[in-house]
Amino acid sequence: MKFLADVMLGRLAKWLRLLGYDTAYLRDADDPNLARMARAQNRVLLTRDVELTRRCGLRAVLIESERVDAQVRQVLATLNLTPQETFSRCAECNAPLEAASRDALRDAVPPYVFQTQDTFRRCPACARIYWRGTHWARMLATLHDLDLGITKI
Repeated sequence: MKFLADVMLGRLAKWLRLLGYDTAYLRDADDPNLARMARAQNRVLLTRDVELTRRCGLRAVLIESERVDAQVRQVLATLNLTPQETFSRCAECNAPLEAASRDALRDAVPPYVFQTQDTFRRCPACARIYWRGTHWARMLATLHDLDLGITKI
């Protein structure tokens, strides 16, 4: 399942990516371009715009809440989905992450991170580097609070 989040749903896009879903997000696309992209790429459009959901031939979910936790729950419940490969996509650009050699990242991460972490992932598109630091623990706690049935990460 692939998604396209409209301009009002950037935080939802990020959390769906963290849950492993291919979620495109364009900050400056107008409604006709969003509809065209969703159709062309076979994506489910996520929007808070009632009129946009009425476009012919468009698969869309009208997001009801302003709160991201409720939005995530709504998308998963509406489409009967469970988290995919959690933490497998770049939260910023949506590209699938790749394993990265610790030694190759010696100069790319802070010294403390290099000393305390063994496993890294890198985004091949934007070059962001990911590791299981305190930010990861906070995201994991948030996912746990969402009660999505995640048992393995």
